[in-house]
Amino acid sequence: MLIVKNIQQYYGGSHILRDVSFEARAGRVTVLLGRNGVGKTTLLKSLMGLVPIRSGSIEFEGMPLHRRTPYERARAGLGFVPQGREIFARLTVEENLRMGLAYRPGGTPIPPELYELFPVLGQMLGRRGGDLSGGQQQQLAIARALAPGPRLLILDEPTEGIQPSIIKDIGRVIRRLAGRGDMAIVLCEQYYDFARELADDYLVMERGEVIARGLGKDMDAQGVRQLVAI
Repeated sequence: MLIVKNIQQYYGGSHILRDVSFEARAGRVTVLLGRNGVGKTTLLKSLMGLVPIRSGSIEFEGMPLHRRTPYERARAGLGFVPQGREIFARLTVEENLRMGLAYRPGGTPIPPELYELFPVLGQMLGRRGGDLSGGQQQQLAIARALAPGPRLLILDEPTEGIQPSIIKDIGRVIRRLAGRGDMAIVLCEQYYDFARELADDYLVMERGEVIARGLGKDMDAQGVRQLVAI
């Protein structure tokens, strides 16, 4: 579904991404791991067009994306949950969800499935986003990205600052989405145990390069925990 080939990316004179290539397939969770500062978030932002790449290519369902704008990529079927959630604190839960439908025709309803995935949101539609707990805000950010029905979901550190009970809920949602078979998921994660439980495929980055990759079931045997330990 997603094919990334030989991406190079720079900030000023600093070489941030070095010849990064990988694929993400429908029905599978591809987990991106690595210590802080190795280029993981930059890679995800590059996929969404939020930072430019110097060279290489990004292809989604046969469509070249690397020269498309972020909104064109969203319309093509990419959904992005940024690190830090970035919900609209002054808008209600319902209004935040409707923001995810901004490029859909007026009057498009919020998909009822979102309330099945995250029941708490259905109970808090009139509450302002800034009044939610961190875990509830993360659920809202994921639901907002899911609202228009993306075929590729990109999540950047979804467990950061989240209580354990909601981490488990988010893990169940990710596995359920992948299990449908019509969506590819790219997950950047620092929490190794969470990543290992969800990963169908994994990549490990260091200094802007992919230094290891393989199947999620082989992560422990291949010493991935040691590669990403701080």
